[in-house]
Amino acid sequence: MPEMFDKAIRHQSLIFVSPERVYDTITSGEGWNAFFTSDSEVDPKPGGRIVFRWKDWGPQNYTVSAEGKVHRAERPNLFVFEWYPVGKDHPTVITFELTPKDGATVVAVSEDGYPNTPDGRAMILECATGWGEAVTLLKFYLEHGVTYNQARPR
Repeated sequence: MPEMFDKAIRHQSLIFVSPERVYDTITSGEGWNAFFTSDSEVDPKPGGRIVFRWKDWGPQNYTVSAEGKVHRAERPNLFVFEWYPVGKDHPTVITFELTPKDGATVVAVSEDGYPNTPDGRAMILECATGWGEAVTLLKFYLEHGVTYNQARPR
């Protein structure tokens, strides 16, 4: 088994809605589909299945899916799941910590568990960008109602 990469992805944002509203969005397929994915599924309980799907995403218009499973689901403060961005032998763990602050919510996202391999290092860079984009889109969606489909040309 390869050595693990000693760095993790970390992003934070202050979103001006309640922790419950953030939690309900990130623990449902409909929530993710509104701001970041296409036809995703989330069973928000420990052991529940997650399937994220992207269709014609980004400048390369790629279509891909990623599966994982829920580790912890503690409304409204914590949602933890794993997925396999580097292959089935190397799960990573994504943690959403939601902390109330002055009528808003601090959303802290982290991802740990990348192998220190060429594929692992390449994927941590891609996912670091992706999680930053996801947190920004989540903020715009919850605060301003901007959805993923609204931003696409018609």
